[in-house]
Amino acid sequence: MSWARRTFRQAWRVASIPLLATLLAFIVAAGVVILSSAFTSTGFDLFLPLAAYASLLVGAFGSGNGMVNTLVAAAPLVLGGLAVGIGFKAGLFNIGVPGQFLVGAFAAAVVGSALASAPTVIAAPLAMLAGAAGGAAFGFIPGFLKARTGAHEVVTTIMLNNAAFYLLGWVLTDFARAPGFSFSRTGEIGNSALPVLVGRNLHIGIPLAFLTVFAVRWLLDRTTIGFEIRTVGQNPSAARYAGMRPVFVTTLTMTLSGLLGGLAGAVQTLGVIGFYAAGVAGTVGFDSIAVALLGRSDPIGILFAAILFGAFRAGAPLMQIETSVPIEVIDIIQALVILFLAADLLVRRVFRIRAATPVIPDLATVTQTWAGGGSAGSTAP
Repeated sequence: MSWARRTFRQAWRVASIPLLATLLAFIVAAGVVILSSAFTSTGFDLFLPLAAYASLLVGAFGSGNGMVNTLVAAAPLVLGGLAVGIGFKAGLFNIGVPGQFLVGAFAAAVVGSALASAPTVIAAPLAMLAGAAGGAAFGFIPGFLKARTGAHEVVTTIMLNNAAFYLLGWVLTDFARAPGFSFSRTGEIGNSALPVLVGRNLHIGIPLAFLTVFAVRWLLDRTTIGFEIRTVGQNPSAARYAGMRPVFVTTLTMTLSGLLGGLAGAVQTLGVIGFYAAGVAGTVGFDSIAVALLGRSDPIGILFAAILFGAFRAGAPLMQIETSVPIEVIDIIQALVILFLAADLLVRRVFRIRAATPVIPDLATVTQTWAGGGSAGSTAP
C-alpha cells in the first residue's frame, strides 16, 4: 500500500464520522428549510436549500472580505475549542468555557480601557495577559475542587458560568461602567485594540489563535506534562501507580483550559468588539464545546471545525438577504451536528460504514460524565 493511500485511510478513519455527521446535518436542515418555505409568501420551494447553502458558501468564501470575516469569527472558536479539547484529553468535561470566556473578555476590556492611551506594543499584550489570567483563575477553581475534593467538574463549572454572568454584571454596573453611554459597558480600549494586519478587520489575534493550535499539539504530543495529561485522562489509577500526580495534572489542565478560554474572550474583545457589555459575547463559549466535539479534541481537527463554524457565522447574513432563510438555521445545523456525533451509530448505518471505528474519547468523557459515574480523570482521594 502506498504512503498516500495509507495516510488517506488513517485520516478517513479519524475524520469520517465528523464529516458524515456534518453532511447529514445539512441534509436534515434542508428538509426543515423546505418545510418552512411552505409558510412564506413565496410558497413551497423544493430548491430553496440549494440556494441558501450556495449563498452561505459565497458569503463565507466568495470574496476576500468574506474569507476575512470567516477567520475573524473562527479565531475565538479555535481558542475556545482548544480549551474544551485539552480538558477532554485529561478526561475532564470543562463546560465552564463560557464563563471563562466572559471573565477573560471582561478582564481584557477593563485593562485595555485603563491602558487606552499607552503605546499599543505595551497596552495590547497586557490586556491579552489580563484576559488569559482571568480565565486561568476561573479554570483553576473547578480544577482544584475536582482534584482535592472530587467535586464534579460539570456541576462546578455550570455554577461558575452563572456566577460569572451575574457577578460581572454587578461589577460592570456598579464599578466598571464607563460614563457617557446609555447602557452599562466598559470604556474605549483605544490603543489596546489588536493591530489590524490586512484589510478592515484581520487582526493579529487570528494568527495568534492558529499558532496556539500547534503550541497545544506540541504540548500534548511532545512534552512530559502532555503525556501525563493524556495518561491521567485514560487511566488515573495507572498514572498514579507510575509515579505521576493526578491531583496536580487535573488542576493544571483545568487552569490551562481556563487560560485558553479567557484568551478567546480577550481576542474577541480586543480584536472585534472593543468593549465589554452584558450579552455582547454571544454564543462563542458554548459553540466552543461543539467545535471541540466536532474536531475530536485534536488541535488540527479543532482548527478545521472552528473555520467551519466561523464560515457559518460569516456567510449567514448573505444567506438571509438573498434567500430569506433565517440565520437561526445555522443554529439548527450546529445542533444537528452534535446530535449526529453523539449518535454515531446512526451515522454509520445511514452511510453503511461497516468497519467499526474507535470510540471517540471526548464523547466517552461526556457520556460518562452525564451518566453520573464521574469523568475518566477523577482524582478524588
